[in-house]
Amino acid sequence: MDKNFFNALLAGDVSLLSRLLSDDFVLIDVMSGAENTKQAMLDGIGSREVRFESIRPSCVRVRSYERTAVVTGRTHMTISIGDAQFETKSRYTHVFVEQAGVLKFVSAQGTPIAGE
Repeated sequence: MDKNFFNALLAGDVSLLSRLLSDDFVLIDVMSGAENTKQAMLDGIGSREVRFESIRPSCVRVRSYERTAVVTGRTHMTISIGDAQFETKSRYTHVFVEQAGVLKFVSAQGTPIAGE
């Protein structure tokens, strides 16, 4: 599920992202700490205003609890927002919950790693 999410971001695949994300999905943005909804994320990627040029995950750890999975890891990403390009290294937490028999991505938080 986590790999599918990163692959969908890289491909700009709004249709796949829409299926992966719960309707109440919330992303705490790694660049600004802003809270973003599913629709805001889909709009930014669909318009190509936000483009993920590269995502290199590492140190991925999955913990499962009945109908919930918590994934933590590191990423090294290159992101373009409009005409500006940013590179960031971060630690992330992704939360997946089974809803009506389907695993959905409900929450993501990225935290920049200082000094790297």
